[in-house]
Amino acid sequence: MGVYLTGIGNVTALNTVTVRSRVDGQLINVAFKEGQIVHEGDLLAELDARPFQVQLTQAEGQAAKDQATLKDAQLDLDRYQNLVTQGILPKQQLDTQRATADQAAGSLRADQGQIDSARLNLTYARITAPLSGRVGLRLVDPGNIVRATDQTGLVVITQLDPIAVLFTIPEDSLPQLQRQMRSGRRLTVEAFDRDLKTKLATGSLLTIDNQIDLGTGTVKLKATFPNPGNTLFPNQFVNARLLIDTVRGAVIVPSAAIQRSPQSTFVYVVKPDTSVEARNVTLGLADGDDTAILKGLAAGEVVVTDGVDKLQPGTKVATRTAGRTDPAQDQTP
Repeated sequence: MGVYLTGIGNVTALNTVTVRSRVDGQLINVAFKEGQIVHEGDLLAELDARPFQVQLTQAEGQAAKDQATLKDAQLDLDRYQNLVTQGILPKQQLDTQRATADQAAGSLRADQGQIDSARLNLTYARITAPLSGRVGLRLVDPGNIVRATDQTGLVVITQLDPIAVLFTIPEDSLPQLQRQMRSGRRLTVEAFDRDLKTKLATGSLLTIDNQIDLGTGTVKLKATFPNPGNTLFPNQFVNARLLIDTVRGAVIVPSAAIQRSPQSTFVYVVKPDTSVEARNVTLGLADGDDTAILKGLAAGEVVVTDGVDKLQPGTKVATRTAGRTDPAQDQTP
């Protein structure tokens, strides 16, 4: 029988990105549909790249000019070195020409930086998805001028697979959980709907928060879930059940079979002659519709789960299988 810790929580995305432009320009194309699943690197939008192309052309022209200047300065430097060797020119003039050549080389490096910057802006004019996920509602329409300083962005991308669930457990359960974490076990977490009846997904515990909430006396846990069918959705309310341990070799009965009186807790056991007897039992852990029995029952014994309000010790009973109402039609109990 599984030993579970149950806590309420919310689904949260592992990663959420607000896509913004890194340059200023006019938005000329939106390449996504609202609610679309996109993958990392997919084209989302395009800005008017003509201003950046003009900047690139200007930077390349300036680089060509400075390249010619540098070549001329280096040729003069070679001539001056020969003339200084021959004693025709003073060394000071050679040093001045060497500085002129170095200045031209520096200008050329600055030009290369301008070229790289213009090419980078051309790249930024194509806005791509930084991660895989689901895009939300479009925040800017084509034709608008977008700026790198805009805080609203173009669209929000939310990662849905895998996805996370944040939930809380009582602080009294923390030592037991920490023992399991230190042992290196991978702890299973199940996400259920609001009524705790339908299991939505199965995942694993990722981490424990680093502090206890003083206001509620609980500690927050984070679990991750594979979510290929988008069963879990960000901000969805769920009940999380953490499998903290497993009791093996337990005798388990349906919880409906357990009866209580002022004196004891008991079940009606069906004897071989189809009569019933009241048997006192000691209860163990309960999990949903099942309860473990520590003492009083053996595995394989038949207990009564329906119509117990009409029973007395020694009453004869007839067994029936699920879905049938006529005991005469049943061949197996």
